[in-house]
Amino acid sequence: MIPLRLEEIVDLGLGRLEVGRSGAVITGIEADSREVGAGDLFVAINTGREFVDDARGRGAATLVPDDQEAALAALASLVRSKSTARVVAVVGSTGKTSTKDILGALCAPHARTVWAERSLNNEIGVPLTVFRLEPDTEVLVTEMGMRGLGQIAALCAVARPGVAIVTHIGPEHLELLGAVERVAKANAEAIAALPSGGVAVVPAAASELEPYLEREDIEVRRFAAEDLEFEDGHGRFGVGGTVVELDLPFTQAHQAVNTLAALHAYDALGLPLDRADEGARDIRLSPWRGEELPLPGGGLVINDAYNANPDSMRAALLHLVERAGGCRRVAILGEMAELGDASEDFHRGIGELAVELEVEVIGVGERARLYGPVLWAADDERAVSAARAFLQPGDAVLVKASRAVGLEGIAQEIANFAEAWSLS
Repeated sequence: MIPLRLEEIVDLGLGRLEVGRSGAVITGIEADSREVGAGDLFVAINTGREFVDDARGRGAATLVPDDQEAALAALASLVRSKSTARVVAVVGSTGKTSTKDILGALCAPHARTVWAERSLNNEIGVPLTVFRLEPDTEVLVTEMGMRGLGQIAALCAVARPGVAIVTHIGPEHLELLGAVERVAKANAEAIAALPSGGVAVVPAAASELEPYLEREDIEVRRFAAEDLEFEDGHGRFGVGGTVVELDLPFTQAHQAVNTLAALHAYDALGLPLDRADEGARDIRLSPWRGEELPLPGGGLVINDAYNANPDSMRAALLHLVERAGGCRRVAILGEMAELGDASEDFHRGIGELAVELEVEVIGVGERARLYGPVLWAADDERAVSAARAFLQPGDAVLVKASRAVGLEGIAQEIANFAEAWSLS
């Protein structure tokens, strides 16, 4: 981390600060007491107050904040003020984490790059990412999530991005926002936060964003699936008149579109398009984003269980069909959360798509009954039992749901019990 003088932190007046053995300079800020030592500041958030003594025993300074989110924002703003790094904000209804992972890997061979871990994208996660800035960091890739209006604006006030990627606009958090147009408004806060000369990378098909793209002092770059060709992990991407060829560690078409968005941001950062392949080989997506495990009989299970909304569910089902070939297609689908009054229609629509694609569905959770499943389970534990009874060697299986359903472990469970198929 960029070092901070302890007196700078004292001047912020954020709560009860105790120095410990850290001395006059703080060289790291952590929210996990197990990760700290002399020179670090432990910020006691959530249940962290129970571990202040542990952190002090490790030699760290400790802060018990009066307001944890305000304290993290103030500390991150202080760190950010000392950095000359170019900052990218990745927002959108789907694909944020994967786009962030892709862009970070593309940038790393050509600029000293820090990018968010996993899905650290909220009032806690974004400051924790900013704290990782070093004096020589040249690019910082942040991911910013939201549950309502004003939240992305607040995160941008901390990270101060010069490039914003809007990955996609679609139905999410409708219980709070009410309409896709308000989803666009919330994500467009990242565009409004750009300084003069900033760059907004946006999907060409997102008409809901158009009211927020009228600034004349920023550059707007639009990306579309029509600008790429992608098959078996090899892609040709059109970026500002240049064709970029990449071999990628995934086969999902929607991840290729995320790659195209990342390439536009990579180019906007002034990095060499003709050398983008150097980072592509090191792309590692965060867990539960289309991971594949082989099954006996030539089948496979796709673990895409991190989250789900109607658009990402549709993309995952289409990918299942593409990967299945001649295998029987089975989808273990949990319910989709926070869709408001239109929730029943969205769930029925996914069920109709599954029928159209000849995908047999095991539904998990009460609203998953609306998919018209061949089997239904109340929770993840019962879903494993249903899968054990229904699946056969050679099946191509998708596991997908909103995060609250907790299906991320089912793919491995399937792979484990499927081992017995080979022995029978």
